[in-house]
Amino acid sequence: MGQEVKFNVNDGVAVITINNPPVNALNAAVRQGLVTAFDDAEANDDVKAIVMFAEGRTFPAGADITEFGKPTVDPWLPDVCNRVEATCKPVVAAVHGTVLGGGFELALAAHYRIADPMTTFGLPEVTLGILPGAGGTQRVPRICGAEAALDLMIAKAPISAAKAVDLGLIDGVSRAHVRDAALDFAHELIGKPNALRPTRERTEGLSDPVGYARAVAAKRQALAGNPLFAPAKIVDCVEAAMLLPFEGGLAFEQAAFEDCLRSDQSAALRHVFFAERKATKAPEVARAKPRPVEIVGIVGGGTMGSGIAASFLDAGFGVVLVDRDQPMLDTALARIESVFDKAVRKGSITAQMLDERMARLTGDIHYFAVSEADLVIECVIEDMSVKEQVFATLDAVIKPGAILATNTSYLDINTLAAGVAHPENVLGLHFFSPAHVMRLVEVVVGEATEADVVATGFTLAKKLGKIPVRSGVADGFIGNSILAAYRTAADFMLEDGASPYQVDATMRAFGFPMGPYQVLDLAGLDISWARRKRLKSTRDPEMRYIAIGDKMCQKGWLGQKAGRGYYTYADGSRLGVEDPEVLGLIAAERERKGITPRAFGPEEILYRCLSAMVNEGANLVLNKIAQRPSDIDVAMIHGYGFPRWRGGPMKAAELSGLLSLRNQLREFAKEDKFWTPSPLFDEVIKAGHGFDTLNAV
Repeated sequence: MGQEVKFNVNDGVAVITINNPPVNALNAAVRQGLVTAFDDAEANDDVKAIVMFAEGRTFPAGADITEFGKPTVDPWLPDVCNRVEATCKPVVAAVHGTVLGGGFELALAAHYRIADPMTTFGLPEVTLGILPGAGGTQRVPRICGAEAALDLMIAKAPISAAKAVDLGLIDGVSRAHVRDAALDFAHELIGKPNALRPTRERTEGLSDPVGYARAVAAKRQALAGNPLFAPAKIVDCVEAAMLLPFEGGLAFEQAAFEDCLRSDQSAALRHVFFAERKATKAPEVARAKPRPVEIVGIVGGGTMGSGIAASFLDAGFGVVLVDRDQPMLDTALARIESVFDKAVRKGSITAQMLDERMARLTGDIHYFAVSEADLVIECVIEDMSVKEQVFATLDAVIKPGAILATNTSYLDINTLAAGVAHPENVLGLHFFSPAHVMRLVEVVVGEATEADVVATGFTLAKKLGKIPVRSGVADGFIGNSILAAYRTAADFMLEDGASPYQVDATMRAFGFPMGPYQVLDLAGLDISWARRKRLKSTRDPEMRYIAIGDKMCQKGWLGQKAGRGYYTYADGSRLGVEDPEVLGLIAAERERKGITPRAFGPEEILYRCLSAMVNEGANLVLNKIAQRPSDIDVAMIHGYGFPRWRGGPMKAAELSGLLSLRNQLREFAKEDKFWTPSPLFDEVIKAGHGFDTLNAV
C-alpha cells in the first residue's frame, strides 16, 4: 500500500484514509491502495467495522480525468466501488468538501455516509460528455428515485449536505470532526444485526414503479432535440436501474459510459475542461508576482464601463467611475445599480449586499478622481485619437506604479502605450459585453508590458470569476480576429448566392446561439464598418472586398438600435424579421459585380465558416498572438458562443482531420487568397502530432 492510502485500526474499527492532494483524485495508485486496504481490513479479525476518510480539504472530488482516453490501469473505479460495497463488515464513509463524480460514487458504495454540514455533492460527469460510470446511475435511483437522480446527473448543480439527507443519500451530518463522528457511528454498528446495508440492495427509490417510469419519460421528452449525447444515455441508465437486476444495470451503465467516452462530444468537452485551466497559465504568471490592487478606476460609464465596474464591485474592489459630464455619470451610476437590483430580484444577492457594493462605488467627472487607483481601465469609444487623449490625461494624474489598461476591442495597444511615460505599465483588458456576465477577458500584452503587470491582469480576471486568455497585439486580438475571418467567409457566400438568413440558420443549427448577421445587428453594423474604414489604407488590393455591409450602413440600416439591419425590428423588438429589401440590396451588388448566384447548402456554409475560423486561428498561433490553439477555443466558447460541446474551432478541426482541411483550403484559395492555408498546417501535419501537442505549452 502506497502513501496515497493509509490504514490503521482504532479500537476495532479500521480507518482507511485517502491522501492524494490537492483534491484526492481517484487515480490508479489510490484505487489500488483502496482495494488493498479493504482486503486487509476484511482479513483482519480484530477489525469489526471500517471508516473511509480523506485527508485535506475534500473527500475525493472525482476520478482522475487525465487517465481518460489512455490504457486502463486496473482496478477500474467501478471495481473499487463494488469491492467496497461487497465488504462483509459495515463501512462508513466520512465525507467533507466537494464530493463529486467518482468521489460521490465511492461514498455511495459504502454502507453508510456521515458528512460535514458544509459538504456538497454532485455527479457532474455530463459536463465532460460522459455519465457516472462507477455505479452512480444504478445506486442513486435505488435510494431516491428517478426524478431526483436525473436532476442530480443532468442539471449538474451540486446539492448541499442538508438536501442529501432529505434525499436519503447520506445518513446524517455532524458538526464534530466528521472522522470522529464516523468512528462513533461505526462503533455503534459493531455487533448489531443487519448492520450491513449495501446500496445495491436498497429499494426505497424503486417503490413507485409508475412514478419512476413517468419521471424517466418526462426527462426523455424534455431532452428531445437536445444535441448532447450523454444526457439521453443517463436517462437510459436510470431506466435500466428499475428494469434490470443490479449486475445487469452495472453492465448496461458500463457500456453506455464507454459509448460516451468514445464520442467526439466527450473528447471535445474534456478538451475544453483542460483548455480553460491551461489558459490561465501565461509565462509571465509563472515568473512574476502580481501587483496589489484594491481600488480600480474606470473611465467611461457606458454599457461596457458600467458592466466592468459591476464586476469589480461584485468581487469586493473599490471602484471610482469617471464620465464626461454629470448627466452621463448619473446615468452610469444608475445603470450599475440596476445590475445589482436585478441580482436582488433574482435572489443572487441580498439588498444589504447591494448597499455594500454601492458604498464602494464613487463617481466623478474629473480625471484626478482616479489619482489613488491601483488600476485604471479606459472604456471610451473605439477611436484611437480619443483613447490617446484619455491616456495622456490619465498619465498626468495616476500614481506611480499604477497600471493603465484599455478595454479596446481592436486598436493597437503599443501605439497607446507609446504615448505615456511608463509603457511598461500598460496592458489590454478586453472584456466582453455584458461584462458582468460574460466570462472571457483577453489579457493583451504589449511590447513593453512588464511581467508583473501581465500577472496582475490574470490575477484580477480570476478574482472576478473570469477566464483570462493571453493575447499578443494584433488587430482584433484573438477573438475578434477569428470573428472577422468568420464574417468574411459568410460575406463571400452572401455575394455568391447565399442569404444571410440561410447562414444564420446553419450556424444556429451547429450550436451557436445566434448567427453572424444576428450578432451584427445586435452589436451595430457601424462598429465593423468603422473597422473596415480604419483598415482601408492597409487592405491588400488583391483581396476580395465585400461592400454589402458598407451600403447597409450608408442607408442607416445599423441593426437593432436603428430598427433594421439584416433583419427588421418592429417597435423596439429584439426579434428580427427577414427583410426582402436586404435581399434586394445583396442582389444588386451581385449584379453590379457580374456575379451569377449559385446555391449553397448547409454543409458548405458550415464548412466554409469553420474553415475560415480555424485558418485564422492557425495564423494567430503561428504569429504568437495566441499562446496555444486551445486558448483560441476558450476565447471562442466564452466570448462568441461557439458550442462548448464542439470543443471550439481548433478542436473541431482536430477531430475532423487537419489534412483534409488543409487540402480543402488549398482548393478554396483558387477562388481568393483569403483562403491561403496557414503554414502551421504543414508543420503539424508533417510532425504528425496535430494541434494537441501545441497545447502542451
